[in-house]
Amino acid sequence: MDPERARKLLSRERERITKDIRDLAPIESDEPTTTDQHMADQASDVYEAELDEGFSDDLRVELAAVERAEQRLAAGAYGLSIESGEPIPDERLEAEPTAERTAEEQARFER
Repeated sequence: MDPERARKLLSRERERITKDIRDLAPIESDEPTTTDQHMADQASDVYEAELDEGFSDDLRVELAAVERAEQRLAAGAYGLSIESGEPIPDERLEAEPTAERTAEEQARFER
């Protein structure tokens, strides 16, 4: 894959992830908090917070994958499997710019 195209794809991924992380930040409310909140509302709030935390963890993992891909790009190894050194098809990199393995290797890795 052309290095300039790879930079664009990785930049787009980084922007998407950082936007999603920012969107997860709690929004400050002007309304006073009350201690009379209904228990069901409290449970919903806890559930939402835990869901957001899990999503935030997933986004940090994705961001780390972007950083690794950027390092491979800088080293001239982007688009080569970290496992075998075989080229990763451009179609796969277009769909998943942070791919570290060929589709076959990834399937074996996930088993």
